Amino acid sequence: MSTDLDISSVALRRAMVAGIKDAGYPLSRDVEQALLAVERHAFVPGASLAEAYAAAIVVTKRGPGGEVLSCLSAPSIVALQLQQLDVRPGHRVLEIGAGTGYNAALLGHLVGPGGHVTTIDVDADIVDDARRRLAAAEVGNVEVVLGDGALGYPDGVQFDRIVATVGAWDIPQSWLSQLAPGGRLVVPLRIRGSITRSIAFERGEDSGWRSADHQLCGFVPLRDGAADDPRRTISLTADETVTLQLHQEHTVDPARLAEIFDQPRTAAWTGVTFGPMASVEWLYLWLSCTETSGLCRLATDAAAVESGVIAPMFNWGAMAVAADDALAYLTWRAAEGARDRRELAEVGIIGHGPGASMLVDRIAERISLWDRHFRHRAVTIEIPDDGAGFSEPARGRFFLDRPLNSVAVRWMEA
Repeated sequence: MSTDLDISSVALRRAMVAGIKDAGYPLSRDVEQALLAVERHAFVPGASLAEAYAAAIVVTKRGPGGEVLSCLSAPSIVALQLQQLDVRPGHRVLEIGAGTGYNAALLGHLVGPGGHVTTIDVDADIVDDARRRLAAAEVGNVEVVLGDGALGYPDGVQFDRIVATVGAWDIPQSWLSQLAPGGRLVVPLRIRGSITRSIAFERGEDSGWRSADHQLCGFVPLRDGAADDPRRTISLTADETVTLQLHQEHTVDPARLAEIFDQPRTAAWTGVTFGPMASVEWLYLWLSCTETSGLCRLATDAAAVESGVIAPMFNWGAMAVAADDALAYLTWRAAEGARDRRELAEVGIIGHGPGASMLVDRIAERISLWDRHFRHRAVTIEIPDDGAGFSEPARGRFFLDRPLNSVAVRWMEA
């Protein structure tokens, strides 16, 4: 007999799927059916029914400093990765990052009774909780394993699909070597700084691995293992209303950026415009490749904006470039002839610090180069077999060196 809870959760799942589609994320019939069938609220501890199906992440574990250690991704990001993974009935799937077991349950639905899912997590409490929730939901084709997911599955079993539901800065060889012929790896790879793209890699016809698809995203990083990706957040104002996220490749001295906004402002306007439906994600990717330190997330609250301390692109803040003697961030204004920024916005750069003028000019030149020659080109991301390469910015080719598997990003010829 159906209860009010059953009826309500069914309606919420339908609304969740409709919201994913409305946000522009395509859904195959199989992925849509999985999202409708698996009860997300059964995998969301301490949340109301409405919160479980909301279009947002649900934090399930924090560190001592309040940092997010584990969460349920927003439904749209869950759907994005499932689409990229292209799971078929009977597949063997390895998931890196168990979370509460929700994504594993979706994968279990997709592979069916003839398939199998193995999910790995580094925290014993997360593993235990995921096991309990999967058992309570009567998901019988998922195994939850305690271990470092960066090392792959301990027994060396081959998988048809491998998906990382945690962010990675590098790609462990174990993930590539444990893929069966014709397999696919989906990984949220941090390009540089705070820019991450979920990439679906497939083996190339000749050599190396090549992206079949890649999309902008954000994920909690790998940690406590062979490929962990530590990050830290520093305050740029005395009242902590503006903060900057730094990553392991950054060598900038935080003390030199403290209260950087007290220093004079330098600004430049590029003439590069974006309409209401145009995404800035490709500009982000370009700057992440051309800037040695990449783009970093500069977060602000309303008080800093209202007081005129900062004029960021978005309500949450903006992407920025941090140098030893300067900080520059992206902004925009209404383009010439436009009624407001929502109609047509022009990109600008605002900098502070002794080296701000040079930094702002350099970023402006790189934005203009992208707009003139690369804005309308397709981009591929590759893992070359030989691990060697070099960057040619003028040709839209970039080689991102990594300890385990280096990556090449290419803007394809027009």
